[in-house]
Amino acid sequence: MRKLFPQTYAMSRLLCLILLSLGLAQSAMAEENGDRMSAYLTQKFGLAKEKAAKISDAVQSAASKYSLPPALLLAIISIESRFKEKAKGANGATGLMQVVPSAHRGLLRNVKDLTEPTANIEAGSAILYGYMRSANGDMNAALKSYGGSQAYAQKVSTRAGDFAGVATPQDSAKNLNGRTGSCDARSPSDGCPASGNWSDVFTVPSPGAGGAGANGAVTSAALPTASN
Repeated sequence: MRKLFPQTYAMSRLLCLILLSLGLAQSAMAEENGDRMSAYLTQKFGLAKEKAAKISDAVQSAASKYSLPPALLLAIISIESRFKEKAKGANGATGLMQVVPSAHRGLLRNVKDLTEPTANIEAGSAILYGYMRSANGDMNAALKSYGGSQAYAQKVSTRAGDFAGVATPQDSAKNLNGRTGSCDARSPSDGCPASGNWSDVFTVPSPGAGGAGANGAVTSAALPTASN
């Protein structure tokens, strides 16, 4: 075994301590953000503490995975379902983020219960991320695809301001027009869609393709057949 010089050993030990401290600080910050977020959901929307904590954890996880501002995801949920996980809408829109199964069959093929908060927020965030990638990082265009109109995009952007104080943005997504997320450097086995198969996973409406509905999906009469 190679013997370390005292100075080298000290530097190595110091580096380990610094990395450990950073990890603990990040964990503490995430927990603090989660507590603040769940408390706000309980107070503002009357959610039970356990449900608020579950939604808060799911939002933070999805926001980190896809480099989306947590406040933006909360804004979408508040508009789409007002935090009611069993909510149902037009074209089969389901759950907190009103995900439309018929428009995203490939993405949802392994989802058993779309009303489950964690699964729904993961799916909705992946859909929004896919639209953002298709729009070369333009979040405004992504929101238009998700909700079907510029008015929807503006409403979400405005509502996100209401949550900004309780949902600290991730370092990699401090504004609504941030770059695409951490999935860029990850593989499908990590839960990220394959970068070359966006057209198979996401139904992005084209001009004149019919009426736009939830998640930017065209009306049922104009929906293409899923390729997977």
